[in-house]
Parts: sequence; structure tokens; C-alpha cells
Amino acid sequence: MSQDARQDEEQATQRRARVLGLDYVDTNAIPEKQLYKDLLTVQELYDLKVIPIRYYDNNLLIGVTTTTSQQTMTSLRQRFADNRVAFAIISDTGYRDYMKLYDPPKQVVYQDIAINQKDSGELVGQISAMLQQVRADDMLAYLVAQAHRLNASDIHIETAVSDVRIRLRIDGVLHPVARLQQDKYRILISAIASAGNVSTASKEAQQGHIAQKIKMADGNEVDVNVRLETVPTINGMDVVMRLFNMDQSMYTLDKLGLSEAERKVVDDIIAKPTGLVMVVGPTGSGKTTTLYSMLNSLNTEERKIITIEDPVEYQFTGITQISVHSTEGGNDDSFADKLRAVLRLDPDIVMVGEIRDMDTAKTALQAALTGHLVLATFHASSAAAAITRIADIIGQNPLFISAIRLVMAQRLIRHLDDATKQAYSASEAELQKIREVVDTLPEGIAKPNLDGLQLYKPGSSDENPFGYQGQLAIREQFTMSDALRRLLENPKQDITAQAIEEAARASGMITMLQDGMLKVIAGQTTLEELYRVVG
Repeated sequence: MSQDARQDEEQATQRRARVLGLDYVDTNAIPEKQLYKDLLTVQELYDLKVIPIRYYDNNLLIGVTTTTSQQTMTSLRQRFADNRVAFAIISDTGYRDYMKLYDPPKQVVYQDIAINQKDSGELVGQISAMLQQVRADDMLAYLVAQAHRLNASDIHIETAVSDVRIRLRIDGVLHPVARLQQDKYRILISAIASAGNVSTASKEAQQGHIAQKIKMADGNEVDVNVRLETVPTINGMDVVMRLFNMDQSMYTLDKLGLSEAERKVVDDIIAKPTGLVMVVGPTGSGKTTTLYSMLNSLNTEERKIITIEDPVEYQFTGITQISVHSTEGGNDDSFADKLRAVLRLDPDIVMVGEIRDMDTAKTALQAALTGHLVLATFHASSAAAAITRIADIIGQNPLFISAIRLVMAQRLIRHLDDATKQAYSASEAELQKIREVVDTLPEGIAKPNLDGLQLYKPGSSDENPFGYQGQLAIREQFTMSDALRRLLENPKQDITAQAIEEAARASGMITMLQDGMLKVIAGQTTLEELYRVVG
């Protein structure tokens, strides 16, 4: 409460005391408040709403509020009949200040979740017991704060017959962390639904976005910024929350792990920002992070940048961002309509959250051909597959070929923990698998020496029993060479993704599998992890 508000309350209480014919005491003016715990119990102070203010030489002054009953005062006079009892009105805030001294609020301390053991059953039991102690209104903020601390990308809440499982996706792999009882789940899901503007009674899948600051009972303030996906199941509503990074400094090209050749391609685009750039891959492959990092590098006072996103994942200073809420099937015209409107605002650079239909694709191509740089994401398994899918969407269109500056496909794989990884000599079977990939590297790319090759496997420690630490991207970059242009502009038959990939490799493109294999040879990850991701 502000000082002015407190003063106003005290003046109002003093006027009320005059009306009732009682004395008035400003407890705010008492520098050292004496406590008389032997006169009344804490529960009695709550029930009667009174405070002993002063007690000496059998003179007892009791503070009462404007809601203390006459019957209570009569009863206290009878109880302390051996004393001269007087009453004075105090403000409600004064009463609460005294009660904080008589009954100090219990300090709330939330323990951090630690995923540092392979015995998931014991871990789940410990964290489940911990979550039962978290205040109901702090559950959402606590889970988000812990997920950020563990560098998780998603929180999964999954209903079952008897309880509810909570899992965190860390470095691309799901880890069970807790099981909630149904009563706690209902409180948590109500908080999520209210904050994300979704209905717990809906029979359809829903999308939402939560962006707010929450102060928990332990004093910590948490930035909750998540994309919400819900689906009704036979046991209740399942939820996946995708966490968004709130730190703008994380979105830089230097943090993307681009090779020298990959960085040169991106730098050339930034130097001459026109054409179409697509980043492709499945959900959770880091597409948005890559585009945001490029946008952050392009963001200057001389350029007008507009984004169209579903939803806006991070707010950048100096960039105009438009949120679009698409329908469940994604077949509405929201993106295309907004994109046409955006192009009338004279932008230099436009980012389209996702190309998902023919209208959006055609409008993006037109923008790319008229001097704009258009950045977009697209769901495809590879750069070549993205080209064929876009061609299927828009049909034979020679302008499409002219618009493409870059198609970057990527996946995220787990990075070995350098402190615990263990070296071993590659087996003949492993060497054969590696040779099959290395031998297909494009001309001009140095082939690593495989003689006496040492590979690495994950180790273990008390702090990190899983042997991996963070993720790294494997990429392939498709740029338009003369050979590819001829293939796409004059197709002799239906062009397949395989034919495009072969032509791109002949022009010097390194595939995701080849990029990943080079990282295996460099000791950054394992063969098992590479093939888990790329298949």
C-alpha cells in the first residue's frame, strides 16, 4: 500500500472512531510494537479481530477494528475484570501489520527439480511429492521456471485413469518428472486454461498463448511465455506447452553453430536482402530460432521488418510483429490475407511464420520477386523435398525458381558431454557405415582420414547421468546453381526430391546425413544419435 493510501485509511478510521465515541490509535506511529502473547492466543486474535496494544499497571488497551462487535468488547471486559480495560479503534491495515508479528507468514521454499539420475521411478516419486507441496496458484509458474532452468523445450501434461503424468522434453528427448493427483491436475489445468484463453470443456483441439509475469509465494518472479496446444482425451485434457526464450541476445548468428561455408551463404543474403529464404524441418527442429537469429541480424534503423506469426514467440524491439490465430486445420486464409496487407505497408523484409497453402506461397513468391526479402518456415523432411512440395502447391511457375535464395533444412541432435564422453575404436561395421556416407561427399570437400578412427559414446556422472549436454544442428543448404536451375526450369518429366537432391549434391550441397556424420567423426555426437534423428 502506498503512503498516501495508508494515510487516507487512517484518516477514515479516525473519523469512524469519533462517530462511535471511541478513542483512535494510529499503529503506524508506534515505532516498537509490544506483543502480549500470554493474554490472547493467535487464534483468538483472528477470531475476535482485536489486538492488545498496551498493558501496564493493570491498564489494558485493546485495539479493535470497525467490524469488531460490541459483544466481543463486553466479553473481553468480563474476561479481564481485574484490569482497567479500554478500547481504541485501529485501521484494518494496522490490525494486519500486528498479526504479521503475532503470526509471521510461513516462508515458502520451492526445491529445484534435478534430473540427474537414470532411475526414473525414484526421480518421479521425489518430484511428485515435491509438487504436492507447491501452492496451487504457483503450479504453472513453477513448472515453467523449472523447465527453463533445465533447458527444456516443452512441458507435456498427459492424463491417465488414476493420475496425470508430467514430462519435459530436454535436448529432444522426453523425461518423465512427476505424476499429479487428479485434484492438483484440475487446479493446474484451470490455471492454464484461464491464462491461455482456452476452455476445459471443449471437445475440439485448441491453441493458445500465455505471456505474463507471475510472482510466486517464494518471492521469485517468473516470465511465463508459452505456446499452448490442448486436445481432449478419454481421461481429460492433455496439454503441451512449448517454451519460448525471452532473451533477445540468444538470437544471433554466432550462436547457430553455422560452418564457415554455411555462414558465408547467410552473410551474402544479409548483405543483399532480397528473394525467398525458407527454413524447413519438423516441429522442434529450431526453424524459428534460425529465422529469428537472421531477423535480429537484419534489424537496423534503415529497414522496415514485419513478421506474421502463429503465435508471436518473441517480441523484438524495432520489428513490427503480427499475430495470426489459424483454425485447427490450418486451411484458412489468415496468413495470405495478412501477408497481402503487410506488403502494402512498404516493408523491406517480411517473415511468414509458416507457408501452409497455395495462396500464401504465391503471395510470398510475388513479394520475393519485387525486391523484398521473405523469410519463411515450411514443413518438409529435406531441402529437396521442400522444393518439390512448393512446386506441387503452386504448379509449374518459372518465377518460383528466380525467387529462391536459400532453402535450409535442419534437425537438432544431442551433443555429447565433453566432460564425460568416452573414446573407443570404431568397429568394422561402424567404419563401413561411415565410409558409405563420407565417400559421397561433394568434390572440393575434404574427406576425413578414417584410419584408426576413434568414436565417442556417452559417459556418466552424478551431475549428468545421460552423457549428453545440449543440442547442435545438422543442416543442408540448397542454393540455386545453374545445373539446378536448368533442371527445374526445363523438366523432362515429373521432378522427384531424389533427382533434385542428386543435382544439388553434384553442385556441392552437403546433406544433413553427411553434415551429421562429420560431427560424429569430430566426436560431437554418436552414430546412434545421428540415425535416431535422420533415420
